Amino acid sequence: DPSKTMVKVMDAQSLGKLIKRERKRHELTQTQLAFASGTGRRFIIEVERGKDTAQIGKIFIILSLLRMDCLFEVKS
Repeated sequence: DPSKTMVKVMDAQSLGKLIKRERKRHELTQTQLAFASGTGRRFIIEVERGKDTAQIGKIFIILSLLRMDCLFEVKS
């Protein structure tokens, strides 16, 4: 599907950059994304900065709101 893009995420910093990019592509402010995801603006800031302690459940809510899927490649 040409409308999909695969991006390799190896750490919290690269995930944060991707979330920030997609938030801006959807023309959302940090405050708007925080409200929609049931989090606070501080949480969104920390995620976008790549803070390692971000809660994974909240991350999946944010990914869903930004219409992003999370795929894992299992290596043998």
